[in-house]
Amino acid sequence: MTTTVWWIRRDLRLADNCALATALEGATRLVPLFVVDPHLTGHSARSQRRIAFLFSALRALDEALRERGSRLVVRSGDPVEVLPRVVAECGATLVAAEADFTPYARRRDERLRSLVPLRLTPGLTLRMPGTVATRDGRPPRIFRHFARAFLAAGEASRDDLLPPPRRLPPLPPLASEPLPDPPASLPEHWTPSETVARARLARFLGDAIARYHEARHFLDGQGTSRLSPYFRFGLLSVREAWHRAAELLDDPERGPGARAWLDELLWREFFHHLLAAFPESVTRSLRPAFRDVDWPGEPWALAAWREGNTGFPVVDAAMRQLAHEGWISNRARMVVANFLTRSLLVDWRAGERWFRKHLIDADLAANVGGWQWCAGTGTDAAPYFRIFDPVRQAERFDPTGEWIRQWVPELAAVPQPYLSAPWTMPLSLQLSTGCRVGRDYPAPIVDLSAARERALAWFRPVTRRKG
Repeated sequence: MTTTVWWIRRDLRLADNCALATALEGATRLVPLFVVDPHLTGHSARSQRRIAFLFSALRALDEALRERGSRLVVRSGDPVEVLPRVVAECGATLVAAEADFTPYARRRDERLRSLVPLRLTPGLTLRMPGTVATRDGRPPRIFRHFARAFLAAGEASRDDLLPPPRRLPPLPPLASEPLPDPPASLPEHWTPSETVARARLARFLGDAIARYHEARHFLDGQGTSRLSPYFRFGLLSVREAWHRAAELLDDPERGPGARAWLDELLWREFFHHLLAAFPESVTRSLRPAFRDVDWPGEPWALAAWREGNTGFPVVDAAMRQLAHEGWISNRARMVVANFLTRSLLVDWRAGERWFRKHLIDADLAANVGGWQWCAGTGTDAAPYFRIFDPVRQAERFDPTGEWIRQWVPELAAVPQPYLSAPWTMPLSLQLSTGCRVGRDYPAPIVDLSAARERALAWFRPVTRRKG
C-alpha cells in the first residue's frame, strides 16, 4: 500500500494540477493536505480579505474532494514541523507540491528537502523559472527580450493539460483540524471556487475578450477578466487559460483582444521569473543607482495617498476602492503607483507594502515587479520622465465619470467638465454643488507642474549614477 501527500499551497484546483497528478502516480492512498502557515496567514499586515478568499476557496476544494471520495486534511503550524509529522503518521513515501519561487517559499522548501520526500512540480507559471534565457544564458531583464525568448522556445500542446480526476484514492486514518472561519467578508462578485473560476474564463473568452485590447484601460475594470485572484491561489490553471486564449488568435473578432490578454499573462510570467532570479528585489531596488538613495517624499503625503484624500479624484477613487473591495484595475494601479513615486517622490516599497496589505490578489512577484516598473527602479522600468497627469488619466479612462462618482461621493454633483479637476470650479459652482474644495473635498496636495519639475530634478541625476 503506497501513501502519498498532495501538499496544497497555491494550487487549489483539480484540473491541470501537476502536483496532484504526481501524487496520484501509483498511490493507493492519498492525503490532500493544507497547512495553515502562521507566517502567511497570521500577520496583521496580511489582507484579511485575501485570507478570507483563501479559506473560502479551501472550503470549495474540500467539497470537490468529497465528491470524489476524499476530503481535505488541515493542520496548523510551521510546515517544516508539520510535514514530517504528517509523513510519519501516514507512512507517506512522497510529498508532491507545486513549486513556488518567493524567497520564503524557497527557504522553507530547502529546509524540508532533508526531512521529507519532497518533489516539486511545475504549475504556478507557464514555464519553470530558469528555463527562459537570453543568448548568453542569463535570465532576461527586459520584457521584450523575455517575451522573445519565451515564444521562441515553443509551446506545450493543449493535449498536455491534465483533466480533473473523477475519483481519488481513499484517505488513510488521519486527524484534521477544522478550517478556520474567514476573517472578513468578501465583495459579492468574488466567489472563490474552481468552478466559478473556469466559468469566468469561459465567459471572458466568449465575449468580453473581443473588446479587451481597448476596454482593459478603463479605470472601472469592467473590461478586464477579473481573474487575478483565481490565478493568485491557483483556482485556475494559467496553462489552461493561455491555451484557450491562444486558440482565438486567428479569430477576426476576438484575436486582437486575445493577443493583448496573452501579453498580460506574459507580464505575469516575466515577474515570476524575475523574482526567482533576483529574490533581493522584494526589498531592494533592482537598478543599482536607486539602492542607496533617500526618497524625499513626506509621511503626510503617503498618508493622504493611503486614505484617498489627495485632492485628485482619479487617485482618491482608486485608493478608496482598494480599501473597500481589495481590488482595483491594472490601469488604476499604474496611476496611483506613478502618482506616489513620481508626483510625491515616496519610496516604492511603501506603496508595495500597502498594496500587499489590501489586495485580494496580491502576488509578491507581480506586486514587486509592477511597483519597481512604475517607480523606474526595476530592470524593465518606465522612463523617469513618464509622469502621468492624473487629470488626463481621469478624462481618458473614466470618460463618463461614473467610476469616480461611485468612489468619491463628495463629487456626485460636480459637472463633468470639472470632475477630474474640481479645484478649477468657480466658487459659485462649488457652493451650488455642495463641493467646496478644501472643505467638502480636499484641495490638491501638490501642484502638478511643480511636482513634475521636482520629480525630473530628482530622478535625472539618480538615473545617471553608475551605482
